Amino acid sequence: MSIHGHAVGYRRVGEGNAEAVLLLHGLAGSSKTWDAVIHTLGTTHDVIAPDLLGHGESAKPMGDYSLGAFASGLRDFLAVLDVSSVTIVGHSFGGGVAMQLAYQHPHVVDRLVLVGSGGLGREVSWLLRMLSLPGFEYVMPFGFPKPMVEAGTSVGRFFGRRGLRSQKLGEMWRAYSSLAGASNRTAFVRTMRGVIEPGGQTVDARDRLYLAARVPTLIVWGDRDAIIPVEHGQRAHELIESSRLEIIEGLGHFPHVEDPDRFVAVLTGFLDTTTAGPIGPEPLRDVILGHIS
Repeated sequence: MSIHGHAVGYRRVGEGNAEAVLLLHGLAGSSKTWDAVIHTLGTTHDVIAPDLLGHGESAKPMGDYSLGAFASGLRDFLAVLDVSSVTIVGHSFGGGVAMQLAYQHPHVVDRLVLVGSGGLGREVSWLLRMLSLPGFEYVMPFGFPKPMVEAGTSVGRFFGRRGLRSQKLGEMWRAYSSLAGASNRTAFVRTMRGVIEPGGQTVDARDRLYLAARVPTLIVWGDRDAIIPVEHGQRAHELIESSRLEIIEGLGHFPHVEDPDRFVAVLTGFLDTTTAGPIGPEPLRDVILGHIS
């Protein structure tokens, strides 16, 4: 579809089901990251997975790549689809976008699910911090040469056809290979620098996490996450009253890719045992003032 003159790519499965689920990918990712889970989830829910602007099949304009801009863009995206509210599932950077959407436009949020989410603490992998260094965008074309990316993709397909495939490495390669295009790199850098600097993450939602307690909230993390430490999820769980925490043993930063069956089981269990929408009738003003006092 086109929104505000910009193409927005998305995948949708299960249209017509009563409750909607919005899947948000991470930095340098796309809606393809949900391939292993979207069809199963779509048997019971209306599942929508957009490519955020600057990613995947969506446009890569010279514009605003802040969390606030992504949140407003998703609000408009849902309006065009005529979807009034959703359970938001945000992975990594998408988790930060999910929290921003819930903060700016709470009326569209039925539930909040954070998967290895950004925006919950300073610590992040050294690779992302290195990529945020000033001037690194001028070095990136040499680190992501298109011929090498194409050759690597061909090799990966060769081994994949023979059953030799690592889902985790495949997802990381897909993110790496997406940066072979100049427009993709520009959008990536602009997006990343809105949330990461050489010292770590610059956005921290922990001072407002108590607001998330107004809707059912699930936090999912792999105990071997080398990108964003699992301690971020544990701290967020302590700050969000009545939230659920699921730490999945043996998995890293991409639980929905590394073990889609376990991930779907955790997510559907949460969806089936919670009621969509705000938990309490308290006006937002009372919630904020109550927290201050």
